[in-house]
Amino acid sequence: MSGDDDSSGWQLTESDPGVFTELLKTLGVPLIVDDLYSLDPEALDALQPIHALIFLFKWVPTTSTSEPGSSNGEYDPDFPGFFAHQVVNNACATLAVMNALGNIPNLPSGSRLQELITFANELDPQTRGLAITGSDWLREAHNALSPPNSFSLDGLGPSKGGEDAYHFIVYLPYMGNLYELDGLRPHPVRHGLYQESGEGWTKRAREVIESRISTYPVGSLEFSLLALRDDPLPILQARLEQYQSSGRVTKAAETIAAISNENNKRERWAFENSLRRHNHVGLAHALLVALAQAGRLSEAQEGARKAMQDRIEKRKAKGMDIEGD
Repeated sequence: MSGDDDSSGWQLTESDPGVFTELLKTLGVPLIVDDLYSLDPEALDALQPIHALIFLFKWVPTTSTSEPGSSNGEYDPDFPGFFAHQVVNNACATLAVMNALGNIPNLPSGSRLQELITFANELDPQTRGLAITGSDWLREAHNALSPPNSFSLDGLGPSKGGEDAYHFIVYLPYMGNLYELDGLRPHPVRHGLYQESGEGWTKRAREVIESRISTYPVGSLEFSLLALRDDPLPILQARLEQYQSSGRVTKAAETIAAISNENNKRERWAFENSLRRHNHVGLAHALLVALAQAGRLSEAQEGARKAMQDRIEKRKAKGMDIEGD
């Protein structure tokens, strides 16, 4: 989770696939992150292979960390994989990524990430968390897409001023079991075995996440889900070459369209990330002053309120598949 106190310089991270993908690129990892608006088998299958699911949810201050929760999981104190505790505020997004990457075998990565994971592997979860959050270069990569004056919305304890708190965790397969890795919990949570055939581990993950989401009020927006997956562009490029060389015109055209969609998505991410790197507080203040001086501030407030309501309704419509309504 994130907060203003005890952050050690770590800033709030937005739950956005472009932000996470840019972080992975900085780490030298050939994976991307995509939004998941549905947990249907078809939606999950379209993004395969998926290595992990990153789940953002509203954290309730009264939630106990002494019990795994209500999703039929159990603590695994002997978990042999990579698990780090969260020891400072605002670092939960990158910690979730590190807990995922540390458990993907034979994963290509940059030299600094390799060195950090190799070093941290020899440590206990608490010291491992200290090693990760004490890494200056990793903190700089984490903060690269956080505007200087981001407002933190969550913390390692109850939020101040009545603000809601949000927290990133990760679900992934390990040694035939589905695991939940939450840096605020003392141990990884094992959610049981999964079948290798068919949907594989994502079927069990869907069941666990749907059970968790069902505890929220219907229509609530207190969560989001991201998929950590292979970059599809190299596969699509190779497939296109095969179709073109074999004269399969229709398949080639479909693949070109898929490549175009992926490239358009990357361009959108790049544009949005360029906006995130800029501090817009001064610009926003100047615009508000100009609107007030022109007597149009109330009109702009009403327009913004309506636009936000429309946005919320659209997000609710997208989230209905995840909620199972």
